[in-house]
Amino acid sequence: MKMISSRSALILIVIAQFLGTSLWFAGNAVASEIGAILGEPELIASITSAVQFGFIIGTFFYAFFAIPDRFSPGDVFFFSAILAASANIFIVILPFKLEFILSFRFLVGFFLAGIYPVGMKIASDYFEKGLGSALGFLVGALVLGTAFPHLINGLGLQISWKIIFWITSTLAILGGTIIGFLVPDGPYRKLNPKFELKLLPQLSKINGLKSAASGYFGHMWELYTFWAFVPVIISYLSKGGFSANQISLLSFSVIAIGGLSCAYGGIISSKVGSEKVALISLTGSGICCILLLVVAFLPNLLWIVFLLIWGILITADSPQFSTLVSQSVPSEYRGTALTLVNSLGFGISILSIQFGQFLLNWIEIDRMLSLLFVGPLMGILLFKFFSKKKRLQSEAS
Repeated sequence: MKMISSRSALILIVIAQFLGTSLWFAGNAVASEIGAILGEPELIASITSAVQFGFIIGTFFYAFFAIPDRFSPGDVFFFSAILAASANIFIVILPFKLEFILSFRFLVGFFLAGIYPVGMKIASDYFEKGLGSALGFLVGALVLGTAFPHLINGLGLQISWKIIFWITSTLAILGGTIIGFLVPDGPYRKLNPKFELKLLPQLSKINGLKSAASGYFGHMWELYTFWAFVPVIISYLSKGGFSANQISLLSFSVIAIGGLSCAYGGIISSKVGSEKVALISLTGSGICCILLLVVAFLPNLLWIVFLLIWGILITADSPQFSTLVSQSVPSEYRGTALTLVNSLGFGISILSIQFGQFLLNWIEIDRMLSLLFVGPLMGILLFKFFSKKKRLQSEAS
């Protein structure tokens, strides 16, 4: 396959990543319709969790067997997209039963492990410098995809769940084809041809990786819980004054604006460095957690602006921590490190969401979300701790 420029590769990867990860959010967009058909009104949590658990298991599987490093990442992306799209289509073809829906959404999440982190791995093989900017665009595309179901709900679009599943599966196959046939392996890729049982324990000893991963984990403790409860906090702050469509459109705006901040933060990182952008963003979002305690007393316009600022800060650090993860390990282990950190990070996000849901039995939504500051705080402290150990180790050697 003919080599292409890093700029062309990035454009194609961003497009393919967005098309491939559209499968992730298809279930969220139609969960209410499926729930109504099955007589299960609270089905969105189960459908979302099935995909999340699938992604966690899938990323660990891909990392344990070092699949993105032992095989061409373009091939991994292509076949993963085909398999994820097929699992999505089986929900339409097979008998309409809840166990089939949850099982195949789990498989969708499993094979998404070969799309999202592997897309970042492919980008890292094209960018020896400027990786933070490249990953900013990639993660930004994922954030926009996350917000998309809220836009559909806010506009009141009545699209059959079957059509949504057919469309997203077709888009995923198209995304996989783009990578598989138009994006060759990058010039900075180094092959790791063998399976190493001791690889994961070896990676866990790298202080630079532990530092970057710690910041990412603190970010993930906050991010998905905030996203999950954005409609709830909007309803709470509006004191019931907003319609369902207004809440959905505002939820879309609060989440989607993070896609822009990922891209812009990536551009800034090329000038000031990924570490500075990541830590400023993580610190800012942690402060927003605490400020939420006084936001309920503000007029509508001010708390809406506050949520938009929080939406900006809470995502801008994600691609930069992923950049630091990628830069902390030898190039032949980048794919494994990225998928492993993704696996653990999404596991932390599920714990956070479930813990937050439990706390709502005892406290109001603003108090619950304010407690998320623990994630950014621990992320920053551990990031600094392992960074210091890395520096001392370098000086000693």
